[in-house]
Amino acid sequence: MSRISSWLPSVVDGRIRVIAWIYLWAQILLVGTGGLVRLTSSGLGCPTWPKCTADSLVNTPEMGIHGVIEFGNRLLGIALGVVAIVAFVAVVRLRRDRPDLFRLTLLAGLGIPAQAVIGGVSVLTQLNPYVVGIHFVISVALVGLCTAFLYRVYTGNGARVLVVPRGFAALAHVTSFVVLVTILVGILTTGSGPHAGDADAPRNGLDSEFLQHVHSWPAYLTVILTLALVVVAVRRRLHVARWVAVLLGVEIIQVIVGLVQSHLGLPALLVGIHMVLACVLAAAMTAVLLDMKQVVASRPVEVSPSRNSTSIPG
Repeated sequence: MSRISSWLPSVVDGRIRVIAWIYLWAQILLVGTGGLVRLTSSGLGCPTWPKCTADSLVNTPEMGIHGVIEFGNRLLGIALGVVAIVAFVAVVRLRRDRPDLFRLTLLAGLGIPAQAVIGGVSVLTQLNPYVVGIHFVISVALVGLCTAFLYRVYTGNGARVLVVPRGFAALAHVTSFVVLVTILVGILTTGSGPHAGDADAPRNGLDSEFLQHVHSWPAYLTVILTLALVVVAVRRRLHVARWVAVLLGVEIIQVIVGLVQSHLGLPALLVGIHMVLACVLAAAMTAVLLDMKQVVASRPVEVSPSRNSTSIPG
C-alpha cells in the first residue's frame, strides 16, 4: 500500500491533466454511443438489466447487431466507471491542498452508478421517454462536472474573485439558464419524435412538430445573449472572451445542424450529432462561468499577459 501511495501524485502533474482530458471526452463519447443505441433502434438490444438477457451477462449471436450496439454501450459505461475511479484515486493525496478536485471527482464518480441504474430503469420500462430524458440530463450534468474538473486542474488553489463586471456575470448566468432550458426542451422534443430507441417504445404523446418550433425559441435567444457577451467581452478586453467565442461557435453549429435535420426529416446521423453538440454546449457554457473568476495570488507575482491564463489551454 505504501508503494502505491508513493506513486500517487502529490501535486497536479501531467498524469492528472491527461486523466482529466480522458474523463471529459469519455463522458461525451458515452453520450454519442448512447445516441447510437437510440438512433439504430437498439435500445432493447439487451432486453433486461443488469444482465443482457435473463440467461446471459453479455449479448449473444442471436441478438444480432442491436445486441452488439447496446452491450457495447454498456461496456463503455463500465470503462467510464474505471476512469472515474482512476481520477478519484489520482487526487486522493491532494484532498487537503486541492479539496476542489477531490469534491469534483467524488461527485462525478457518484453520478456514474446513478446513471447506470437509471439506464437500467429505462430498459425495464421499455424505454419510457421521460426516464430516457432523465438519463440524458444526468449525462449533461456529468459533462459539466468533468469540465469543471478539467478547468480546475489547470488553475491554482486559493480564493477566487470575480474578474468581469457584475453586469456581464449576471448576463452570463442568464445565458446559462437559457442553455439549460434549450437542452430540456430538446429532450422533450426528442421524446416525441421518431427515434424512440425501439419500434415498440412509447413516445411522450406531445406534438413533435410544434415542439421543434418551441425548441428553437430558447436556442435563438441563447445565440442573441451570447452575441451580447461577445461584444462586451471584446470591448472590455475580458479574459473570458475566448471562451465566450467558443460558446458562440458551438451554438452556431448547433443551430445549423438543428435546422438541417428539421428540414431533412430528422436523419439519424444529424440527430446524433445534435445530441453530442448539446454536451459540448454544456461544457463550453461551464467553461465561461468558471473563467469569470480567477485565483488570487498569495503574493504579488509578475507574469506576462500571455501567461496570465487560468483556463484550459487551447
